[in-house]
Amino acid sequence: MRGELERWPLSTSALIFRRERGRLVVALTRLFGVQHLALAEDVVQDAFSRAFEVWQVQGLPENPAAWLMAAAKNRAFDVLRRERTARRFAPEMGRLLETEWALSPLVDEAFADHTIRDEQLRMMFSCCHAKLSEEAQLALTLNLLCGFSAQDIASSLICGKAAIEKRLSRGKKLLANARRLFELGDADFEARASTVRHALYLLFNQGYHGASDAPVRRELCAEALRLTELLLDYPPAATPTTFALAALFHLHAARLPTKLDAAGDLNPLAEQDRSLWDARLAAEGLRWFERSADGNELSSYHLEAAIAAAHLAARTLKDTNWPAIVALYDRLLLVAPSPIVALNRAIAIGQCDGAERGLTELLAIEDRKRLAEYPFFPAALGEFERSRGNLVAAHGHFRAALGLARNDAESRFLAKRVSACAAGAGRS
Repeated sequence: MRGELERWPLSTSALIFRRERGRLVVALTRLFGVQHLALAEDVVQDAFSRAFEVWQVQGLPENPAAWLMAAAKNRAFDVLRRERTARRFAPEMGRLLETEWALSPLVDEAFADHTIRDEQLRMMFSCCHAKLSEEAQLALTLNLLCGFSAQDIASSLICGKAAIEKRLSRGKKLLANARRLFELGDADFEARASTVRHALYLLFNQGYHGASDAPVRRELCAEALRLTELLLDYPPAATPTTFALAALFHLHAARLPTKLDAAGDLNPLAEQDRSLWDARLAAEGLRWFERSADGNELSSYHLEAAIAAAHLAARTLKDTNWPAIVALYDRLLLVAPSPIVALNRAIAIGQCDGAERGLTELLAIEDRKRLAEYPFFPAALGEFERSRGNLVAAHGHFRAALGLARNDAESRFLAKRVSACAAGAGRS
């Protein structure tokens, strides 16, 4: 599932390091205690440095992940032998650290696949602490569980590196002071689960809708899917709302192959070859969507997944059930109102009832000022004006959108619209 999405613009070794970092950090955090999170990160960095040196000379090993795991385990043994005193590590480890014979099974258990999965889940819930801002929660998740550096996160979240470093520092200090990771049986599990789902939603959206350096970040979508699988495998978190979130991710991921054309430019929905949509991911998304219907829960994820399913069900843009999509957006505006939802609703209304009505709805959006820096608001105005044959007005809107473009692909897409409108207006 995720492998098809992981087309990362990284060297092979950097890709492996990023994928394995989160697993190694949580394994070492279990050994040392969360109060020694920095030590766990140092040990992982040592393993990566050693790998970089050896792999440059000997080449990539047959199983790089296993190589890194062994290097981290050996380094962990060294640290534990040197600092055997129980108070340096997790208190419950005191008795086990007293003798050498107990050390090996202790480390092996910490690095076991089932243990790492459990600890990743606990770390994910710990990153979504109520005392941290939404931005800090997402930064911690990306760093500790997805292996992103501060610079990677800054690029993904369209933020300065210094600001990200501050968020990470505050978040890690909070975790260290807690002296334990979140216990999944705690009373505030449900509230924390809601925050975790929202963090995953933001993570996927950062990948699906792009950022300052790229129109699509497939690796972010893949990481959101991976972490959602952790939730799905833990029975108390496997609720209809989580099923709906999984459905939404899979249904959107199915359309990733056509979001960009062969040249890497944005590919509008009307021009996409729908035969290239990933049928397996779509089927998996529909399976989760069916499961999300159990019970009485109706979240924004349910409604967004229903909209995505409606798009996937249509063979062409013309075949799309636009009245159903408009009705779903009407409900979504009640459940989770936002200018972006209102924008998408207006576009759907324009497809359903014509460009004139679409323009009216766009201009009636409340809090429209919050879309002032979003290039696809003026672009939507431009598309509707172009449909009405008003190429002069469309040209102006597309020029405004071009000035707000966030990456080269958006710039190229909007520049083509500007040129087409200018040429058309000149001929009329």
